[in-house]
Amino acid sequence: MTPGSGLQAGLKNRHLTMIAIGGVIGAGLFVGSSSGIATTGPGILLSYALVGMLVVLVMRMLGEMSAANPTSGSFSAHADRALGRWAGFSIGWLYWFFWVVVLAVEATAGAKILEGWIPAVPQWGWALIVMVVLTATNLVSVGSYGEFEFWFAGIKVVAIGAFIVIGALAVFGVLPGVHSDKAGLSNLTAHGGFLPHGPGTVLTGVLLVVFSFMGSEIATLAAGESEDPQRAVTKSTNSIIWRIGVFYLGSILVVVALLPWNDPSIKKDGSYVAALNSLGIAHAGQIMNVIVLTSVLSCLNSGLYTASRMAFSLGQRGDAPQSFARTTSRGVPQTAILASVVFGFVAVFFNYEFPDSVFLFLVNSSGAVALFVWLVICFSQLRMRKIIQREAPEKLVVKMWLYPYLTWATAALIVFVLGYMLTDTEHDGRETVLLSLLVAAVVLVIALVKERVLAGRTAPAAEAPADKEPVA
Repeated sequence: MTPGSGLQAGLKNRHLTMIAIGGVIGAGLFVGSSSGIATTGPGILLSYALVGMLVVLVMRMLGEMSAANPTSGSFSAHADRALGRWAGFSIGWLYWFFWVVVLAVEATAGAKILEGWIPAVPQWGWALIVMVVLTATNLVSVGSYGEFEFWFAGIKVVAIGAFIVIGALAVFGVLPGVHSDKAGLSNLTAHGGFLPHGPGTVLTGVLLVVFSFMGSEIATLAAGESEDPQRAVTKSTNSIIWRIGVFYLGSILVVVALLPWNDPSIKKDGSYVAALNSLGIAHAGQIMNVIVLTSVLSCLNSGLYTASRMAFSLGQRGDAPQSFARTTSRGVPQTAILASVVFGFVAVFFNYEFPDSVFLFLVNSSGAVALFVWLVICFSQLRMRKIIQREAPEKLVVKMWLYPYLTWATAALIVFVLGYMLTDTEHDGRETVLLSLLVAAVVLVIALVKERVLAGRTAPAAEAPADKEPVA
């Protein structure tokens, strides 16, 4: 590939492996699980299992399309081809919008932790430092992004693995030096039952945990810049089941077995910190802060990468400024990265100046984008399977199970979750869906108008008399 002609294969297989593993462990797992446990009780495990199953099915569909055609645009590029340009445009920009808002959320979360350690630097200063450092990382090369993410994800994986092992030993009473009087599998049923607030709270739990799974699809975007894209996509798709099973279900099971679900410390300190404190582990809060900070930096790093690659893909397809599709000699889409980070900085500014109005609107209006993306993946796969079978059946190295029935069932489940969110006023579910639908409608109208304008421009050329001699 000649310098500056496009993205380059700078990600090694070990980078892709760790990006795939770390992509499912967001900061939301550490930070957001406490409210889910308080609302649902031990039954939160069913909520995580339900969303996990949904993600596994969606990732299988995305894996099928991406293994056949690895591209930095991933599901947006597939939607463009399968459903029409309007679909690729709409879901691509919505996804970009989601990640630039995430940049602000994560930068602020990281800044709070860092300010607690070094209060001499104000919170906005830490947010700025974190954003600048990770922007520089992404601007150097895709390899430097991969290297940072390799170590960030590695720390997360080791931390969660250690937490599960230590917690499991304590639950079964075989952890040396620790005598926790609260730990035991009896916690799953002893305090009001497995579903203390009734079976309906499982769905409420789904609403609280669904957004912590966003990021599973990053490996399919990154595969386009790897040494062996097809192998990378196939591997990450096939391993998604055990990754979700171990990191989400495994760690949450340990939390609710170590402590009664209604223990006040879960809400006060956070579920993982409370679980570590119950074992008498010294400095549990600070240990968890380091892990959460690592997750935040990982999410920021990947968020900037993901937003910029989606912007690059949109630029390539003529759905964004052409400058977004230009790369440096190192294969980095510099303009797409800088444009994404500028919007991230604007969102950070709104978070500090207008946290309860403008920024709250941004967060809520991007909240349901994950579900929109998954729904578009379902409908794209229904069409794309026929296209691949017709044009290049040998590329179907990953296949969706029980096609098309399981695809339709998955789409129906996503629509059901969106519908259930409309009934949720206690946890802002209704507001999130309505505002997200509003933003999606605006983007869709822009896409349709753009398509109509382009069609209008090409129509006169197509209708011109063919036998007319050109003017000399």
